Amino acid sequence: MTYVIHGATGAQGGPVVAALTAVGKPVVALTRRQDAVVNGARVRAVDASSVEQLAEAYRGADGVFVHLPMASEADREAFARSVVAALGEVRPARVVFSTSGSVVVPEGGAGQSTSAGVSTLINGLEETGLDHVVVAPRLFLENLLMPPVVASARERGSLPYPLRADFPVSWASHLDVADVVAELFARREVPGVVEVGHDPAILGADLAGAFGTRLGHDVAYQALTPAAFGEIIKPLLGPASTGVVGLYEYLGSLAHAAIAPGRSAQSLLGIMPRSVQQWLADVSL
Repeated sequence: MTYVIHGATGAQGGPVVAALTAVGKPVVALTRRQDAVVNGARVRAVDASSVEQLAEAYRGADGVFVHLPMASEADREAFARSVVAALGEVRPARVVFSTSGSVVVPEGGAGQSTSAGVSTLINGLEETGLDHVVVAPRLFLENLLMPPVVASARERGSLPYPLRADFPVSWASHLDVADVVAELFARREVPGVVEVGHDPAILGADLAGAFGTRLGHDVAYQALTPAAFGEIIKPLLGPASTGVVGLYEYLGSLAHAAIAPGRSAQSLLGIMPRSVQQWLADVSL
């Protein structure tokens, strides 16, 4: 049983590789560079725009894990179309797709998203009739590890983030998503959308409190406007910071970013997400 993992050297794919190899599953790590090293996995370089190369990489796989790259929406849509075409040709036994935090509104079996690329991939998987499941986290705790955020918590006792103080979020870590993905490869009776994150959702003050406990001093939550946060992260992300600002402006129009309890990994799989305190220990902050 072989599992093919997209973005295997990145923040999302890497933990999935680790979760599978830890239990002895053979993994093919898809990357853009043949010289990449992924512990416990066989590395395969592919051009994500090539249906032929993708199909060859998927051939013989029992499971494929897919998520969209950070790129323009047009590029993400093109990637989604290539992936769907290759999956439809080869027809692996199970496909697990993570929305990477894009909002998904379930409609029937899978759902639709505010991201055109995510919707293209979801629709494509539905049309192929492949055995698949959509993993839908909200916001990643790893976002809080950006140097300006961590430095502020360490040095000034302030945790800055572009969400209202009263905005509940079902936060999840990449590690939580990896646990769910690995389980979904084994639990093929679970279809549709599986949402990953804290239930009940938590507030900025809860995040700050966990950081304070871990760092050993008081930390207060600081709600920023998306524009102000964009200026802080622009030196790190460059043009991609514009997309981040847009996401948080959209979230600011909502009442919450909480998962639906009936579709949660807790309910469907019995997998609990890490507490913020446990996650901070796991990432050795």
